[in-house]
Amino acid sequence: MSIRLPSAGGGHRLYRPNADPFPPLTCGPAGARIFCAAAHVVADPLAASAEAGPVVDWEATLAFRHRLWAQGLGVAEAMDTAQRGMGLDWATAAELIRRSAAEARAVGGRLVCGAGTDQLTAGVPHSLAVITAAYEEQLAHTEACGAAAVLMASRALAAAARGPEDYLEVYGRLLRQSARPVVLHWLGPMFDPELAGYWGHDDLDEATGTFLKVIAESPEKVDGIKVSLLDAEREADIRRRLPAGVRCYTGDDFHYPQLIAGDGELASDALLGIFDPIAPIAARAALALDRGDTTGFRELLDPTVPLSRHLFAPPTRFYKTGVVLLAWLAGYQEHFTMVGGLQSARSLPHLATAYELADGLGLFPDPELAEDRMRRLLAVYGVTS
Repeated sequence: MSIRLPSAGGGHRLYRPNADPFPPLTCGPAGARIFCAAAHVVADPLAASAEAGPVVDWEATLAFRHRLWAQGLGVAEAMDTAQRGMGLDWATAAELIRRSAAEARAVGGRLVCGAGTDQLTAGVPHSLAVITAAYEEQLAHTEACGAAAVLMASRALAAAARGPEDYLEVYGRLLRQSARPVVLHWLGPMFDPELAGYWGHDDLDEATGTFLKVIAESPEKVDGIKVSLLDAEREADIRRRLPAGVRCYTGDDFHYPQLIAGDGELASDALLGIFDPIAPIAARAALALDRGDTTGFRELLDPTVPLSRHLFAPPTRFYKTGVVLLAWLAGYQEHFTMVGGLQSARSLPHLATAYELADGLGLFPDPELAEDRMRRLLAVYGVTS
């Protein structure tokens, strides 16, 4: 087999697909670290329309979550990877949380779910009271479904807050009324430009001080904080400053192997979008840590970083396009269509490189199927072998 792929600088190259994919894996959850994959949603291409809003293929979407649970990974539901704020509205996200929570209970799968404020009209100023009420609605729904919540960063709060005191007020109230410990989320502006200055400061040291105050006021209500800043040194510093018992979940899709492996004293757990496409490798790496085999862990996970850096390359918020492409190529869904038409957000050379890197890692259970599907995608754009 060989396939002619377009290059970013123009021209083409021949690529010979990998004939040695990772075999299927079924195992229980790892014990040394918590590994959660922020999972994508599968759109229904026959029902989706601008008038109808986002339409999800529930069967395929939930089947993918069962695949993650079967490999011992947890699922982070209705998060950024599921196109929250980029095509998936709150009504659909609420149904996604309800359905996923029921499936998680049925198989004993780990599940956390994103609660935010995206039911509020975008581009319109909102008061702190309205923003808090929106958070409360989503938090109550998530907990009523039996799931733990990730308090997602809010575009509305970033726009309305006058300073760190407003973050302390909103998050303090939410933590006081939460029924179970939550995960806080610091999503950097590289993922969402509207979140610049979150926690009331552009200065990251000052911003860190704000959320540490939030945690200090109710440490028993905070399971951990997910840090998505793509800055390994800053995450390691945050990790050192957290109260005992509060976890640091890395959301750093550039430096995750070193952050999860740890520095010999402290280590990060993981809540990562890249674990969606690299689940078979992530699951094996988690088992290596359980055996105390840090070298084996790094040997498995380090080679995945070039793929992750490619998928999350600027503009980072469009990483979901590559994630869904790889799910289609792997045979986990029957089309390359996304909610909101986001499949068009990346260039053809970008997608071709994503295919090449993922195939080189052995991530496609059926390399011939992946090659055939990639060939058909290329043909749509006029690229033929």
